[in-house]
Amino acid sequence: MIHQKYFLYTLFLLIITYMTAKAQEILPPDAKQIPKELTIHGDTRIDNYYWLNERENPEVISYLEAENAYTDSQMGSTKDLQETLYEEMVARLKQTDMSVPYLKDGYYFYNRYEEGKEYPIYARKKGSLEAEEDILLNVNEMAKGYDYYSVRGLQVSDNENLLAYFVDTLGRRRYTLKFKDLTTGEILADEIPDASGFAWTTDNKTVFYGIKDPQTLRVFQIYRYELGSGIENAELVWEEKDETFGTAVYRSKSKRFVMIVSYATLSQEYQYLEADNPTGEFQMIQPRERELEYSVSHYGDDFYILTNLDAKNFRLMKAPITATTQENWEEVIPHREDVYLENFDIFKDYLVLEERENGLTQIRIKPWDGSEEHFLPFEEAAYYAYTTTNLEFDTPILRFGYTSLTTPNSIFDYNMGTREKTLLKQQEVVGAFNVEDYQSERVFATAQDGTKVPISIVYKKGIEKNGENPLLLYAYGSYGSSSDPYFSSARLSLLDRGFVFAIAHIRGGQEMGRSWYENGKMFKKMNTFTDFNDCAAFLIQENFTNSDNLFAYGGSAGGLLMGAIVNLQPELYKGVIAAVPFVDVVTTMLDESIPLTTGEFDEWGNPKNEDSYHYMLSYSPYDQVKAQDYPNLLVTTGLHDSQVQYWEPAKWVAKLRDLKTDNNLLLLKTDMDSGHSGKTGRFKRYEEIAFEYAFLLNLVGVEQ
Repeated sequence: MIHQKYFLYTLFLLIITYMTAKAQEILPPDAKQIPKELTIHGDTRIDNYYWLNERENPEVISYLEAENAYTDSQMGSTKDLQETLYEEMVARLKQTDMSVPYLKDGYYFYNRYEEGKEYPIYARKKGSLEAEEDILLNVNEMAKGYDYYSVRGLQVSDNENLLAYFVDTLGRRRYTLKFKDLTTGEILADEIPDASGFAWTTDNKTVFYGIKDPQTLRVFQIYRYELGSGIENAELVWEEKDETFGTAVYRSKSKRFVMIVSYATLSQEYQYLEADNPTGEFQMIQPRERELEYSVSHYGDDFYILTNLDAKNFRLMKAPITATTQENWEEVIPHREDVYLENFDIFKDYLVLEERENGLTQIRIKPWDGSEEHFLPFEEAAYYAYTTTNLEFDTPILRFGYTSLTTPNSIFDYNMGTREKTLLKQQEVVGAFNVEDYQSERVFATAQDGTKVPISIVYKKGIEKNGENPLLLYAYGSYGSSSDPYFSSARLSLLDRGFVFAIAHIRGGQEMGRSWYENGKMFKKMNTFTDFNDCAAFLIQENFTNSDNLFAYGGSAGGLLMGAIVNLQPELYKGVIAAVPFVDVVTTMLDESIPLTTGEFDEWGNPKNEDSYHYMLSYSPYDQVKAQDYPNLLVTTGLHDSQVQYWEPAKWVAKLRDLKTDNNLLLLKTDMDSGHSGKTGRFKRYEEIAFEYAFLLNLVGVEQ
């Protein structure tokens, strides 16, 4: 009897303990539903979570904070793993580090990091690297007291006495243009809010700059301003009235001209002004035409023009400064069906071309004197080579970068005459890293329409292709942006724990030429999503992994990709990370007050056109959420995101919670202090990566 009473008492305690634990357990937030009818083209959508777009509404903030609390509770068991990953990643960084200096107008410019400091110090030395250091900006000092601090766009005036630069303290990419007197160290009273892009003139007191619309963030005006005269006296010199275009201003590499460019997805237009005549009138190079793309560089008596005029993969033309319209364009480099001409750079004795063939970058050197041209040799199966800071004209030295999935980023000086290559710096990976421990491959998956899609793969040597490996598949696939294979020291934390990492070079990028982009946009956008799923299926078929160990990652437009693939084939994936995902495509593209909308109709379509509306609706992740099982999902956003508004991922998660039929993780993590690019600071960003990696590793049972 005593034993029975003891048993019942013990059982009672266990029940009380369990009930107490359940009462303390944080449950997933249940966003309230306020139906809103959205009707166009005779079609009505019901958006139950439209109210979440009220950024200043305390209920919205409370909901986001509740989601954060739930995410923290679900990831609580990984705290030690997160800390381990973070410490690993930071330990691989060279604490005291410096960029490769570059020469400009007699000064060597560089930035450097001091041990333990989050932000760079921008500096220069006159004449030689042994000269006394002149600190331009110490961002560590400037950032004190701020949760977010970003500095970019540093440019020094022609007389080397004034520095102009941008500062953003919110993360919404609304920058303030500031000026510093380098002779006295004084920050000038001249401040220009909502500025974007600028160019000094030769008088060392006049600047041209762009202004963003504070609502849409479209750069739509160019002003001329003389320092000290008062911002209210700045003169408007150009206004871009077509809302599908943005505009920008910059100084030509030759320094002779100030250039204004108006740009849309499928069209550009350039104007120029002699930099020594700042009060003059800008002259047109070639008026805009629908689907005529071109970019301009100056050399000697000519403008060199990279264009798609009768050339899908682009060709290089030139025109005299005195006669710049297209009837005067003369071909320099012809169009080729199998080679995409991506970029070019001009030197006194050489023309340098950046090209893509079969998905790989190439650097081609062509002497102006007609002597033999050549390509820089690269040997790895998957790599990325690119020209970098080349500001001097009269030099045989080309500075270029090289990286691969196994090779840390490396900066070289290359003598285009002698063909000698000098390694200036390779990204140092502190610790026991050995490049020979890792293997890279390049394979091709077959898409459902027969198209061969490249995949770049890296893993630690010794793994078996037995179908049991955890694998993370990444892609972007929009805007013609190519996802090139690059080295990541942080990624080693996955590879060393048995993960395979792969990049799917899907349509919508430009890896395989211009048609690769055109076949992954507008009414062919679905190719982007099916390509990714076909690559995933191929990796399973080839025994790299299986669906219980396959993960996917994409951000921004790549987050749209993540939303689409899990609606289409959720069974392929164990887990998915969607970072700042563009998932409410139709509603966003119908709202022209939202940043980026009007400039992207040629990328996605304009849903005010009925055919575009129905096609976009067919893949929009938020609209296509359905009652089905979904993989484990981690969704991230920033409250101040200007590129993809926070409410898109917030609404998507709320709708998924309501409709999904599984018990898998669904986590929303909102950074309440930052925007699209996440945290600033050299080390802080690794906290985010450690969190994401812990999410993946936890799902495959790795605890340390």
